Amino acid sequence: MKCVTVDFDKCTGLGICESLAPDFFEVNDDGELLVLKEEIGDEELQEVEEAVAGCPTEALKIVER
Repeated sequence: MKCVTVDFDKCTGLGICESLAPDFFEVNDDGELLVLKEEIGDEELQEVEEAVAGCPTEALKIVER
């Protein structure tokens, strides 16, 4: 199973991931990233891969669990 992980030490809360994968990420009013869903289905993989690639601080990763 593929899952998305966040290195919160690197995350700056820009929200690029939220705009690319809104089912997985949300930046709250305090600028903190919330992970709405960790497990990635096959039909969602491309969306999450784009969010990971679009993260300027490289805080996001897809891992196999």
